[in-house]
Amino acid sequence: MSMFMNEDNLSMLTDFYELTMANGYLKNGLKDKIAYFDMFFRKVPDNGGFAIMAGVEQLIQYLENLKFDEEDIEYLRSLKIFSPEFLQYLRDFKFSCDVWAIPEGTPIFPNEPVITVRGPIIEAQLIETMVLVTINHQSLIATKANRMVRAAQGRGIMEFGARRAQGYDGAIYGARAAYIGGCIGTSCTIAGQKFDIPVMGTMAHSWIQMFPTEEEAFRAYARTYPDNCVFLVDTYNVLKSGVPNAIKVFKEELVPRGIRPVGIRIDSGDITYLSKRARKMLDEAGFHDCKIVASNSLDEYLIRDIIMQGAQVDLFGVGERLITSRSEPVFGGVYKLAAVEENNKIIPKIKVSENVEKITNPGFKQVWRFYDKESGKAIADLLTTNDEIIDENKPYELFDPHHTWKRKTVRNFYARRLLTKIFDKGTCVYKSPNLKDIQRYCLEQVDTLWDEVKRFENPHRYYVDLSKKLWDIKHELLKKYSY
Repeated sequence: MSMFMNEDNLSMLTDFYELTMANGYLKNGLKDKIAYFDMFFRKVPDNGGFAIMAGVEQLIQYLENLKFDEEDIEYLRSLKIFSPEFLQYLRDFKFSCDVWAIPEGTPIFPNEPVITVRGPIIEAQLIETMVLVTINHQSLIATKANRMVRAAQGRGIMEFGARRAQGYDGAIYGARAAYIGGCIGTSCTIAGQKFDIPVMGTMAHSWIQMFPTEEEAFRAYARTYPDNCVFLVDTYNVLKSGVPNAIKVFKEELVPRGIRPVGIRIDSGDITYLSKRARKMLDEAGFHDCKIVASNSLDEYLIRDIIMQGAQVDLFGVGERLITSRSEPVFGGVYKLAAVEENNKIIPKIKVSENVEKITNPGFKQVWRFYDKESGKAIADLLTTNDEIIDENKPYELFDPHHTWKRKTVRNFYARRLLTKIFDKGTCVYKSPNLKDIQRYCLEQVDTLWDEVKRFENPHRYYVDLSKKLWDIKHELLKKYSY
């Protein structure tokens, strides 16, 4: 079976209650009821200031292949709880919803819709699981990768985590997401093949161990791959054996052929100390252009710290702590009903909770991002009803939806809609950019955020406000359901 979403029918990858509810909707005459659902998240992983949107292309592929075959129908029939009418409905199923998404690579913030779905309730409900698993996973890894890329301060980050990923799809789509977040390449060959991501990697310790001596191992590799010599120098002793042998082989195998070595890799020990000493040895040997690569359970904090300590590292290979987002491995996006249609009129819906952060924002909405015209920096995001228009020629008053006395009037700004239509009545109307363009866009958009928002610890809060019209709708509903 293929592992790629555009070649697989994943329609049955859904939580079982989506199907039981769908059957119930049909039996209760709600099959054609139009509903609006929002996907959003409540908290940025690692207590960061923002997240990165990713996974839209795979969501599109899933929706374009959404169908139920006879094998699916027969399995559901065997459970003996679904009506014949519902099974026939699934047999004839054709996706017909409208879908909006914030483009991949865009910085996103808590409580704003990143996906909005409008359509018949059964269809909109059935896709919940795949919307969440697709966007949650890739957004989590893209966010983690971007943190590491920023920590590296211009030094390249290579994604090396395939063997530690949570399954093969985690490795493949995690590599894609990491590239969106700013990684320069991956060790995952199939991800390179599928997504045109640069693939990277040279040797493991087993290569060194397969030869009688470390020097012979380096010499054999240099003769096999003279234009891509990166030697792993920590199999025995970095400074007493690895680096001296690398220098010797560089001089004897490459220099006479007019070839410059690419680098050395250090995979254990005190990276700061070892890289400083290795850099001095390489420079004294005339290999100032030889790069030093560091790996070994790195994350954004370790990368930041060893750079602050003066480590002479040019590239970082990051594995398990990136591909699993080990420090916080859950993105936590949710999918909630926001409105229904009755007699062609949108009726907002709200979920009320004792936990204020779990109260939803009702209605069919648009997300706007305000930018300062002079600096180009993002000011705040604003949720409005979908029919509201922002007049950039007039001052606009933003206010904190929880502490309404906190207000700010913005002038000399421009605003852009973030939610973009990707499906119209079940037909895809959006062409996904190529991955390199998504990565470029991501880095450009992250640059529009103030440095205070990008801090790893205690980042400045980026405001996501409500328009007065949307705030009024929300509070009327809160009054209505106050018991």
